[in-house]
Amino acid sequence: QVQLVESGGGLVQAGGSLRLSCKASGRTFSSNAMGWFRQAPGKEREFVASINWIGSSTYYTDSVKGRFTISGDNAKNTVYLQMNSLKPEDTAVYYCAARVSGSIYYVSERGYDYWGQGTQVTVSS
Repeated sequence: QVQLVESGGGLVQAGGSLRLSCKASGRTFSSNAMGWFRQAPGKEREFVASINWIGSSTYYTDSVKGRFTISGDNAKNTVYLQMNSLKPEDTAVYYCAARVSGSIYYVSERGYDYWGQGTQVTVSS
């Protein structure tokens, strides 16, 4: 089992920045990749970004490219999502997820095995 705990969400004005953190514990060596997803009110959960623990390959959905950066610290078993130039449409609950096997380019939530509880990000206009 892998336990994931997100932190760092909050309220920010449009154009501002936030950094989300996801601390992993448990059988962390069993996860191959980590991802961030988000779910806005009334919408389905969507892929945001992913990273693998080895090599630090990353992948982003088009709407956040150039604004968000995913990174990882293996020593701390922590993954980060740096979010810059935030827009009101980025408002959502952000979830961290771990994938035991498979490519970081698979963007469906069904490809991820473990999930955090989510952290709210609200961007005001």
